Order: sequence, then structure tokens, then C-alpha cells
Amino acid sequence: MGTWQISVDLLARSRFVVSPRIECSAAVSHLVRPNDPMTRAFSAAHRESFESMLDEHPARRAVLDHSWRPGWIADWLSVPPTGPGLGFEEELDHVTRLGDAWVRADLRHTSGGPLPRILSRPGTARHATELLAWVWTHCLATDWARRERVLRADIVSRTARLATHGWAAVLRDLGRDREWLGDGQLRINRYDLPSRVLADDADLFFVPKHGSATWVGWDLPQRYAVYYPVTGALAQVDGRVDDGLERLVGAARARLLRTLDGPSSTTALVARTGMPLGSVGDHLKVLLAAGTVLRRRSGREVLYWRTSLGDALVASGTGAGRESARGAMTRGD
Repeated sequence: MGTWQISVDLLARSRFVVSPRIECSAAVSHLVRPNDPMTRAFSAAHRESFESMLDEHPARRAVLDHSWRPGWIADWLSVPPTGPGLGFEEELDHVTRLGDAWVRADLRHTSGGPLPRILSRPGTARHATELLAWVWTHCLATDWARRERVLRADIVSRTARLATHGWAAVLRDLGRDREWLGDGQLRINRYDLPSRVLADDADLFFVPKHGSATWVGWDLPQRYAVYYPVTGALAQVDGRVDDGLERLVGAARARLLRTLDGPSSTTALVARTGMPLGSVGDHLKVLLAAGTVLRRRSGREVLYWRTSLGDALVASGTGAGRESARGAMTRGD
């Protein structure tokens, strides 16, 4: 399945959604096969207790051991959400309802071989959901509020890019091997497989999640999803190259101005700066009154961005900005 054939109607109906269950599936992968500094740190923090849990529940370990092969993730881990705004328990119930026979067939297909006897007994789907529930409870639940802010900030960034660059640019940025090929073709991987035609009334979701991996999921014939790496999860606010801007407007407002390198909502700014929501709102009011930022409503979000005055303040407040100005004066521009 190298490409999906997507009509204009389906693309227009597609949605960006946050899925706590997919974030949990990604976390399972990070525990088993971390592949970047963030996921290695996550695995180091939780792997010992995770392994202890698997030792106590061999059926869960068997499910886990048969859920990957090179370049492939089991469907039970990647089945698309049924809609936006669902809580973890609601999404977990959907995996339970897949049933034992479905999960067993999926594990056999993924691993490419027979399953151990422990998975031939009733309860295979329950073992899968209990594995996810453990990871959610012990590794993610207390951090979910922060993670969700980062995920929603990513969606605001993607939709802003959609407005300025169009769908082709957005789809190209959703991870390795994602590309709009034209003629309704969305590349989802590099496998030499026939294109799958998605029905006009299908559901197509784009779902951000932490980590660098990217994959797709489907529940044929109706629901499809592209899971892509969230941007800015490890992004740091600009370092203290120079404190000229901070002396002028204060450290917090300088941080917000530097962060506003593109249209951002207050939620996105909270996620990127780590500042409290109330503080961000108060500082934005001052920056707005000073003419350094503008705001416009976009759906349910209010987006802020720098004005030319704000750009000039940020440029002049850094060593690079002053070097550019000094060079311009030398050249007589």
C-alpha cells in the first residue's frame, strides 16, 4: 500500500485530531525500541517497571513480542480513532471491542508466524488493552496535560501552514515518505504495492504524537489515519544571546516575541514557552497595545503574530540583528 487515492471531497473532510490512545501506542514503542534522545530518556525512566510488569503478566509480553516486525506495527496499536475529542478510556474500549479473534489474526499477520499457546486462550484483546492501560497509568497520565498542549499547538501550527502553503506542503511535512504526488495520490510509504482507493465518505485523520517515528493505520474500509511526529516537543526558547530586548520589554515579553515566529495561539505559546496561561494572556495584551503583535480569530482559536515593529525589536535585540544593522551602515544602505 504505497499510496492512497484521495478525492478532493475526502481531503476537504479530513481532520487533525488528538488521540490519547495513539500517544500511548507511541509510548509503548518508545519503551521497546527508543530511537532518539527523547525516547531514550523516556525508556530509561520507565523500562525497569515496565519489564517487571511484563514478567508478572506473560500474556501481555506475548502480545507485545508479536506486535512488530521491521517496518510494520500491529493494527491493534494503530487502529484509527473513531472521532475527535475522545478520552483514553473511550478509545481503549474500541480496542476491547475488536475481539480476541481479530487481535490474534492481527498478531499472526504482523509477526509472520504462529502465536504461542498462551494467546490461544480467551482474553487476548483484554491482554492488549491491559498493556496499554498500564503504560497510560504509569507513564503518561500525570504528564498528559502537558503533552496534550504540545499536540494541540502542533495542530494550530499545521493549520496555519495550510492557510499559507496549501495541502501539498502540509502533507509533505508529516514525516518520512509522506508526499502528495498529484492526481489525488498521497504517498504513505515506499513499498511497491497497489494504490488503495479511499471512499469519499471515509474518515481520514491526521494525528500528531511524540517521538520521531511515523506510521499509518486503518480500519477497513472506512477509517484511515496518518500518525506523524509532533513538532517542537524538544524545542527550546531562544537562548540569552543578548539581553537588549529583555531590558526593553522584560524577559517574559521578550520570550513571547521571539517565540512568535509564526501565527500561534495562546495554547501553543504556553506549550512552547512553559509559561502559565494567565501570564501569557496578560503579556500578550501589553504587546498588543504596544503594536508589536496582531491577533485574529481562526475558528475557536485566536492567533497572534508579530507586526513589523515586533520583527524589528526581535532583530535588533540579538547580536545577529545588530551585526546586520552595523553592516548596512558600513555599506551605506
